[in-house]
Amino acid sequence: MSLPNFVELGKKIVCVGRNYADHAVELGNKVPTEPLLFLKPTTAYLQEGSLIKMPPGCTDLHHEVELGIVIGTKGSNIPEASAMNYVCGYVLGLDMTARNLHDAAKKNGHSWTLAKSFDTSCPISKFVEKDCVKDVDNVRLWLSVNGNMRQDGNTSDMIFKIPTLISYISRSMTLEPGDVILTGTPSGFGPVKSGDVIVAGLDQVLEMSFTVA
Repeated sequence: MSLPNFVELGKKIVCVGRNYADHAVELGNKVPTEPLLFLKPTTAYLQEGSLIKMPPGCTDLHHEVELGIVIGTKGSNIPEASAMNYVCGYVLGLDMTARNLHDAAKKNGHSWTLAKSFDTSCPISKFVEKDCVKDVDNVRLWLSVNGNMRQDGNTSDMIFKIPTLISYISRSMTLEPGDVILTGTPSGFGPVKSGDVIVAGLDQVLEMSFTVA
């Protein structure tokens, strides 16, 4: 199944936090023993040609590049052994984060919603057919800002692999066609400001570019 219209079809964006050990460490967090999940609404999507906006109260906007999994088949309580059968393709996504709001929320034990789920907080690439990524457990993710490389990682470093994530998530919420799972970011997150140009890529498969308003 091909779902190039996943942005219109999907009902949720399930995000995985701290799924790369080096990223957890650079944030001063413990490496998780089970997936750490949060949600973005589909209104967070931003497609190429539109500007990333600074959310209310944000004084420190950060980028995080992530591999996205596009669900093609509805399922719940999905076994790890068959989890990849529910994947129809991939995308590259950015988890834009209002870091000052995120830090305050963590300090106070509050939800990350305002820091992570604002409009334009999920710039997203075009749909990539499943067969175009030969080994999803060994694919390079990279991101540059104004031509300077910031993030350069590989999915081989993910703590929880894709079948584990799909199975874990589907125990609590039904996954439906068009839903996207953002699988976490490698180290190297950092700030962006108005006028900055973010370019990110998924190995040699695709590249996308966004500008901060």
